[in-house]
Amino acid sequence: MNQKSLVRQAGHVLTFRKFARKGYSIFRSLNKIVRIGCLSVSYLLFAIPSNAQKNMMNAAHDSISPVKDIKVDEVVVSAQRAPVAFSQVARVVKVIGKEEIQTAPVQSIQDLLRYSLDIDVRQRGSLGVQTDISLRGGSFDQVLILLNGININDPQTGHHSLNLPVSFDAIDRIEILEGPSSRIYGPNAFSGAINIITGSSENSNLKARISAGQNGYFDAGLSGTFASGKLKNLISYDHRSSDGYIKNTDFKLNDAFYQGKLTTKTGTLDLQAGHTDRSFGANSFYTPAYPDQYEQVKTTFASIKMETGDLVHFTPSVYWRRNQDRFELFRYPELAPAWYTTHNYHLTDVYGSNLNAWFVSRFGKTAFGTDFRSENIESNVLGKLMDNPVSVPGESGHFFTKSDTRTNMSLFVEHSIYWHRFTASAGIMANWNSQLGTKWKIFPGMDISYQILNTLKYYGSINSSLRLPTFTDLYYSSPTNKGNTSLQPEKAVEFESGFKYQFNGIDGHLAYFHRNGKNMIDWVRKPGDNIWNAMNITELNTDGLEFSAKINPGRLFNKKLFIQSINLYWSHLNQNKQSGLYASSYILDYLKNKFNLGITHQVIKNISINWQISCQDRNGSYTNWDGSKYGHQINYKPYILVDSRLYWKKRKVTYYLEASNLLNKEYHDFGNIQEPGRWIKAGIIYQLNLLPKI
Repeated sequence: MNQKSLVRQAGHVLTFRKFARKGYSIFRSLNKIVRIGCLSVSYLLFAIPSNAQKNMMNAAHDSISPVKDIKVDEVVVSAQRAPVAFSQVARVVKVIGKEEIQTAPVQSIQDLLRYSLDIDVRQRGSLGVQTDISLRGGSFDQVLILLNGININDPQTGHHSLNLPVSFDAIDRIEILEGPSSRIYGPNAFSGAINIITGSSENSNLKARISAGQNGYFDAGLSGTFASGKLKNLISYDHRSSDGYIKNTDFKLNDAFYQGKLTTKTGTLDLQAGHTDRSFGANSFYTPAYPDQYEQVKTTFASIKMETGDLVHFTPSVYWRRNQDRFELFRYPELAPAWYTTHNYHLTDVYGSNLNAWFVSRFGKTAFGTDFRSENIESNVLGKLMDNPVSVPGESGHFFTKSDTRTNMSLFVEHSIYWHRFTASAGIMANWNSQLGTKWKIFPGMDISYQILNTLKYYGSINSSLRLPTFTDLYYSSPTNKGNTSLQPEKAVEFESGFKYQFNGIDGHLAYFHRNGKNMIDWVRKPGDNIWNAMNITELNTDGLEFSAKINPGRLFNKKLFIQSINLYWSHLNQNKQSGLYASSYILDYLKNKFNLGITHQVIKNISINWQISCQDRNGSYTNWDGSKYGHQINYKPYILVDSRLYWKKRKVTYYLEASNLLNKEYHDFGNIQEPGRWIKAGIIYQLNLLPKI
């Protein structure tokens, strides 16, 4: 089915080593720069406060002093519009750190996310060619993707939201916030948000990587950080290609990225820009009836952000994202039937700006801000008819004949208090969209927590969320699919309650949540009908249980052990719809049970191995295609995937051998699309530390 037509800015982790019962003023005594990373549409870039800020903090100490009994190795500030210590966050936030990224048996962000709690990763193409990401049973259009805190979602379709112009080696960490987050990030953070954060090294370094493997796989990348005085530059380039694991699954991907940070007396200026060009065989991507589909996608992205202010911290930013897509139902023109006269061409331009501000008073921490976003599309398939067709860039003789534009504006306010063992944060988002009339809609939320014991915390939250229909939802039309210009935004309210535990060597959580979704958008069809229609499903209730445990045996037993780390994740979902009997493409097709076990252990000195075992049980079914026609419904079968990486790290060089789908299991993320079997790759990573920052 063709649906073409889903700190300083999070740049640093604030790291303390085994502190207890110390006020924030202790940071000042370190005589070192301390950076606090954060996750937000405009999450703040800030260093140590000035003396005036320090005095204000001391004056307000009694009302906002956090609990600091728990000894931790690092504190990540996240999940609110104003910075907050990780130990105070009354939400589920998963952080995938640098070490996990470097040792995982993966070659792409998309594959890495497969191991994370309650994330459903469904790939049409391998190794990040095209992947749909969903959280807690939501759809791929309901997750907000951010790059260093800047919204990079695509308004055409969520299929394009992970067209990331970033080399895998340039990524420092990934922060995942689970649950509705519209009051923090705005529309489309419906079921959660994922923030991808690029390198935070303060020293100059250079990293080169080359790898190769089965199916003609080749990957070469170069990245480097160059620091001089008050300016730091990050540059990366990556090329990946493969002949494909079956017919028409070949691909070529090229990514280039730059990030520069300039520190001045006024504040910190952060500039980033990137471009990705990916061409790939799209075997059965949107319909198995035409297996020789092909696609080329070009995405360009740029943003600039400034952090300034002492008593009141301001972070204004502006950004632009362009995505150009050419989809070919028939890759080989000589084999196309007479009725096929042109490919699908789409171009989206997104312009945005936002401002976030926060300050501390004796009453707590207050944040406020605004976000403006203009979404525009030109296409020969999606939108309203244009008076004058426009030439498609780079495609001689082809024209855009349709277009649409919409404007979205959001206002935010949030207040947080920290009193002894109790924390609370409440806020609202007011949203206006040009396609939905002139009324502002309000979306509130609140998070609370209480430190029961030094190692155990209770937390609870209630948050509302909003998701706007994509241009594909509104306009796409074909012999088998029909969009709906009357679609209303999706809305939901989610209740969550759970416990977080953390003590020496072990940390994790146990949680239950219930989400009541209304006007849910999905592509559905009635039994016996051949047309998939975009509709607002009346109501969809989702209940979930999840458990996580991250174990460091060396810290737990206070000695060096054979096993270096153990990660356990388990989640269970159940969805209950009230909309009649429909076959569903997305919403009613969800990951019901997921279990992940990750183990890293030493083999001999300098040689270790990482194992990732993922068990998945998907609810739903698909209509079987026998090569000439659709047949009966087939339920998705549970499967177990085993991936592994053996690596030898010595000084500046890391050698690795990895295998994905080690057991060569046959499985399907999407009906009728065969996923890769066993795939072996080997590579070398060379890292050179250059002269330290001047």
